[in-house]
Amino acid sequence: MRKEYKKSRQNAKKVISPAKEKKQKECANDSNDSECQNEISRMAKQMVKEEPYITGLNCIKGASGKVIVDDKGIKDSWKEYMEKLMNEQNERDHKISAGVKEGPADGIRISEVTAVLKKLKRHKARGLSGLVAEMIQATPGDIGTRWILDLCNGIVKEGCIPKDWKSSVVLPIYKGKGDTKECGSYRGIKLLL
Repeated sequence: MRKEYKKSRQNAKKVISPAKEKKQKECANDSNDSECQNEISRMAKQMVKEEPYITGLNCIKGASGKVIVDDKGIKDSWKEYMEKLMNEQNERDHKISAGVKEGPADGIRISEVTAVLKKLKRHKARGLSGLVAEMIQATPGDIGTRWILDLCNGIVKEGCIPKDWKSSVVLPIYKGKGDTKECGSYRGIKLLL
């Protein structure tokens, strides 16, 4: 009975989901119609009752305040919002000053690398390179330490950070307050690849 119930439920979802999406798009395109306004209001109330912690919505308000339901439009809205947020100039940035040092940059010492490697936390996710802290710490002798030292000193000497270290994915995390359809109700968290 249980298997039969699950199969029936899956079949119902397959039928209901496209119809529901079609109705949402129709209502979003024709939001002046009173019937559609009532339908939007009903769906919003239902969403609040069922899942007040929603973070992955199938609609969002764009910069103009219009509700966007298509995937491309949602992605574009998030991109526009996050680019604006991440590239904002803060007043405190202009207050920071540092003395200019002339001549070659100081190299990183092996004692500094050794101290940092000892402090690395274990069992963390690997990066794009596939390396984890345990691998570097497990190298015989100081091979791993020397490798990291050469890499860091090369970066300081050339003044160029590897592309892999610059790429990240920004995930929106709901703050727990405000309208879930507003981009401003989310905090962007950068995950390095």
